[in-house]
This record gives sequence, structure tokens and C-alpha cells, in this order.
Amino acid sequence: MSGPGPTTAMVLAAGLGTRMRPLTDHRPKALVEVAGKTLIDHVLDRLRDAGVERAVINVHHFADQMEAHLATRRDLEVLISDERAALLDSGGGLQHARPLLGEAPFFIANIDSLWLDEGAPPLESLKRVWDPAAMDLLLLLVRRGHGIGFEGPLGFFMDEAGRLTHSTSLNHVTPYANVGFGIMKPQILDGEPATGAFRIQPVWRRLQAEGRLHGVSMDAFWMHVGDPAARDEAEARLKELT
Repeated sequence: MSGPGPTTAMVLAAGLGTRMRPLTDHRPKALVEVAGKTLIDHVLDRLRDAGVERAVINVHHFADQMEAHLATRRDLEVLISDERAALLDSGGGLQHARPLLGEAPFFIANIDSLWLDEGAPPLESLKRVWDPAAMDLLLLLVRRGHGIGFEGPLGFFMDEAGRLTHSTSLNHVTPYANVGFGIMKPQILDGEPATGAFRIQPVWRRLQAEGRLHGVSMDAFWMHVGDPAARDEAEARLKELT
């Protein structure tokens, strides 16, 4: 039985969506629709169903469109982390949003991951496995061959205790990919720059060395919606279920 889990989430939605062009020529990637619903609403619906009450969303590309769309959500509190001045990358975006996120663990989510429900609900698996005494970051993973958009050999190895090793070698095919959802403690950013852009991956490597980076593999079929072709395939698979 899963615990209550975080009630706050950070949704990383500020990117330019260059691989999604031409669909992002006049709108942000988060507002691209799949099966009649925007990517951001797919993600927010999943988070809401997992018990999230407050979502912090960073905006940059077509930020006004994002704010107007998000203002229509009434089922959870939406706070905007404004990156209009400059994109801050994954780590910098999280750091910039910390005053809105608070100091309790929170869900982190990308806007280009969907899944087909089967087995245990993925976010419930995250809540069930999350152990703040043993881990600082818990990533949702998918096993190779159980999704679309798992590109190339890079990804993760996971030991019997759930500890992760992130592979950067092209010579070792990894069994797991990062889905783009997780639970993290904001304090892992304490030693990072207070302002400016930086990537989160070096923080992963530090946590990995400390044995504090963990993962859980989901049963659901993952769909990485990274480009127009992947969007079309995800839409076709979702429509098969309706």
C-alpha cells in the first residue's frame, strides 16, 4: 500500500521543443495535443490523480500562451516559475523554482512522457518505494523494449536494492531508461549555483556515488513524445484504447 506521497510537483515545461517542429513553431511543446489533450494536461491529470495539490510549472517559450492555458485549471493550484528572461536548464530551473516548491520532497515531471495504463499505476509505485531515509532522488524507469522513444544505449543499471548507476558508455546497453518522472528532495540542490543555468545530471552522479540515487521500474508501456512522428504514434496507441 503506497504512502501519501508528495502533494507538490515541479513540471519542467520551459524548453523550446526544437525536435517537435513544426508543431512548436507557434506554440510551446507543452501545448501540443495528443489524442485531444495537451501534453501539459496529460501530465497534470496524472499528478492530480496521484494526490498532487500544487504544481509549479516553468515557462519560457510562448510563455503567455502557457499562462493563459494553465489559468483554466481549477482542480489543483498552479504556480508559474517564470523563465522568460533566460532558459535555466533542468537544474537551474529547479533551483529558480525552489521558493515556490518549499522544502518538502516533491514530484518532478517532464511534459513529454505518456504511458498506457497496465499493472501498478506508475506514480503509485513511486510513492510506495520512496524512502527519504535511504534516498534523495527516486527516478521512474522503464525497461528496454517496453516503450517507444528509448533511443540509443544510454540509460541506467539498477541493483537489487534499487540503487542506480547512470551509464555514459556507448559500449554497454542499459536495461532501463529514465521516464522523466520522479520524487526528489530539494536539498540536493543546496551546493549548486543559486542563479543561472545548469544541468541536473552532475547532481545525479554525486547522488549515485553516495548511494542515494534510486529507481523503480514501471509496468506501464511508456511513450516518449519527443518529435512529430512519436506524437502520431502515441496518439494512435491512445486512440486504440478508446
